[in-house]
Amino acid sequence: MSQSKIFVSIIAVGLIALVGVWFWRPATVPTETANESAIQSPYLGQETRGIKALSQADIEGLLAGAGTPFGGMAKPAELNGYPGPRHVLDAVEAGEFDLTTDQREQVEVLYSKMRSEAITLGTQIIDVEQALDNAFQNGTINEAFLEEKIAESTDLYAQLRILHLKYHLYMVDVLTPQQVAQYNELRGYSSSDPCQNVPEGHDPEMWRLHNNCE
Repeated sequence: MSQSKIFVSIIAVGLIALVGVWFWRPATVPTETANESAIQSPYLGQETRGIKALSQADIEGLLAGAGTPFGGMAKPAELNGYPGPRHVLDAVEAGEFDLTTDQREQVEVLYSKMRSEAITLGTQIIDVEQALDNAFQNGTINEAFLEEKIAESTDLYAQLRILHLKYHLYMVDVLTPQQVAQYNELRGYSSSDPCQNVPEGHDPEMWRLHNNCE
């Protein structure tokens, strides 16, 4: 067979293969994104919650008196070097943090009081949010009821946030500056001496006063 005939045969085989791939290729599966509405809700799936405004984690945190609901109740304190009593006790139990007998008694009292008050407020917040959700769900909602429940919810939330924050504030009066620095290191925030390194945006004199720096 001549070279020209061989070349033509190779081209023919190649064309047949391409045609076969074209006809046998799988149908394009439409992507999920292509089917999404321009206004698809970021809350998708939350319509099945018992209380639409609260996640299960929020509810559990409120009932336990924890500071975890709503993205963190005490972040301004926690992330600015004011330890939380529960975390300090957890570190002690883990053998990572030392307290004197007197300090431990003080921290335990602070935590017990904070948790008890937080559970009371958290339970009330759940009740208010449940009532508000029920009114929307069964169609009995009206403006007067809405204003009443939102006012209640706002007041309770403020009380709960103040509660968590003030107990972090109390902790700097119980711990030494060295213990505060150790706490922040254990939490992964900072390994530096708070008396030597004043965070940007803080008044140096007030920062050193809060951290009991000499």
